[in-house]
Amino acid sequence: MSKCEQCIVRQFNSLKHLSKDELIRMSNCKTSKTIKKGEFLFNEGEHINGIFCIKDGVCKVSKMSENGRNQVVNLVKKGDLIGERSLISDEVSNLNAVALNDMEVCFIPKDEIIKDLEKNPNFSMGVLKNMANSLKNADDIIVNMAQKNVKQRLAETLLHLETKFGVNEDGCIDIHLSREDIANIIGTATESAIRLLSEFKKKKYLAFKGKDIQLLDIDSLKNISQGF
Repeated sequence: MSKCEQCIVRQFNSLKHLSKDELIRMSNCKTSKTIKKGEFLFNEGEHINGIFCIKDGVCKVSKMSENGRNQVVNLVKKGDLIGERSLISDEVSNLNAVALNDMEVCFIPKDEIIKDLEKNPNFSMGVLKNMANSLKNADDIIVNMAQKNVKQRLAETLLHLETKFGVNEDGCIDIHLSREDIANIIGTATESAIRLLSEFKKKKYLAFKGKDIQLLDIDSLKNISQGF
């Protein structure tokens, strides 16, 4: 089990503001675990009571609607923290988090984090900035759902995925998403997402390499995402 003070992942999130002594104390009370592809980090309705630090892998964070559709609201990757809201609220989680591939995560109990929030203002500000950014992203999703059509949302999502995850050695977006996952991100039926992806391929905006997607015409996708 790696020690927090020696872990490079903390440089990507709010934990970088903690002192060596704070990190050593945190390291002594955290638990590390492997989450297999398809397993839950946590379920809707569950008390999280701490934060997860993602050491490796990606999970999708989603909300199940009353009509049974799963809306993906975020993809959380290596270096991210998840569960910060549980630090300031005793409410149960309103979201599910499911591993998209095998993950290595560390869980830090709420009691330990609260001590550091109370004593370290830079850490507190880092956590607040993270939460503010999550709220901004949620606002963007709401506006996009209301104002953009499915084709615009697909183009924007593909561009966002390439920016967030980069490309692999084949030039494809470096994350494996099923067509159903893509549909759940853009808020449409899987069949509609498949049809639009095929249309984008026909127009040479993108190419398929197996299940992976390579973006070929960034400018056209930007124009579509902006409604041109």
